Amino acid sequence: MEIRTLEGVLRSYALGFPETYEEFPWGERAIKVKGKTIAFMRAEPGEFSMSTKLPQSRDFALSLPFTEPTHYGLGKSGWVTSRFTVGDDPPLETLRAWLRESYMAVAPKKLAAQLETSGEDPQESAPEIEVRQNLQRQARAKSKKSSKRVKK
Repeated sequence: MEIRTLEGVLRSYALGFPETYEEFPWGERAIKVKGKTIAFMRAEPGEFSMSTKLPQSRDFALSLPFTEPTHYGLGKSGWVTSRFTVGDDPPLETLRAWLRESYMAVAPKKLAAQLETSGEDPQESAPEIEVRQNLQRQARAKSKKSSKRVKK
C-alpha cells in the first residue's frame, strides 16, 4: 500500500469516530476528540508514522518490529509509534484496532459509550467527513464568538 493511501485510509477511519476532527500542530496531523489527541499521523515521501495511546495492547504492540514508545515522554503514558516505509506491508486491521483503542482511551465516557454500544466501526465517506468537519469548525468558531461577547 502506498504511503499516502495508507494515511488516507487511516485518516478516514479515525475521523469516522463520534466528534473527531483534525488539526496540524508541528506539521503533522493530529486527530482529536473534544480537544484531546487520539492519534498523530505523519506522511512524508517514503515514510508513514502513526502514534496512538494503547492502554490495553501496548506491550503486544511494542513486541512488533515496526513500533517503539512514542518520544517526548508520551511512551511513558502508553503511547506507541508505528513506522512504515515504501515496500512495507502495514497490518491495516491492527492499525485500525489501535485507532479504536486510542479513541476509547481518550474520548469522554459518553462518546466512547456511543461507539461501544453501536458495535460498528466508522464508515463515513470522505465527503461526509468533510461536511461534518466544516460544521464542527463553524460551531467552534460560533462558540468562541459567543464567549468573547460574554466576556466584554
